[in-house]
Amino acid sequence: MRTHSSAAVREDSDSVGRRLFPVCLPALAFILSSVLGCDDDPFAVRWVSDPDTVRLHALSRAEPNLVSGYDFHPRTPVQIESSLTGGNWDLAVDTLEGEFVWLPPGALGITSTSALATLEDADWDSATRAPGDTTRYSREEPVPMRTRTVYVIRTRGHSGLFGTQCSYYGKIEPLAINIPSGWVVFRYDMSRACNSRDLVPPG
Repeated sequence: MRTHSSAAVREDSDSVGRRLFPVCLPALAFILSSVLGCDDDPFAVRWVSDPDTVRLHALSRAEPNLVSGYDFHPRTPVQIESSLTGGNWDLAVDTLEGEFVWLPPGALGITSTSALATLEDADWDSATRAPGDTTRYSREEPVPMRTRTVYVIRTRGHSGLFGTQCSYYGKIEPLAINIPSGWVVFRYDMSRACNSRDLVPPG
């Protein structure tokens, strides 16, 4: 009886694989191009606009259990009782000299990459990309809050794929500021793409 050694079997399998590879590769490329489209990046993060509205209360209000901070990724309100709360949030609100201000964690002495930039000449629809100039972002200073003004939030660092350190960008617009009652309402939308400064989904 004729037998085949394991080495011969492996050699036959490798030979078959080498013969099939030139045939399968074009077929795979055709399938991917049909699904993704010729100009699509298969590694791009596909996200859709999903604006939301949030009410926050001034940090200096004495009542307990009021929400004064927000973690924009993954969209979670945070109660900030003191600086001992930690840095798992991106932005808080408070009053300063009779006006509402945004407070990045650094303004409370908390180490964080969270920062805020003001877009002076943009409205909600025209704000499509976050500034690349890091000097435009405030990390340790309060930022005055105004209605009809758009701000860019850069979140704290998050762990991404393959050990990548990610910040996420979004835009914020205050809709209502009530100083006597100590609360603000704002709308926002966030990119889901790691370190991408695009504020609108890819077209």
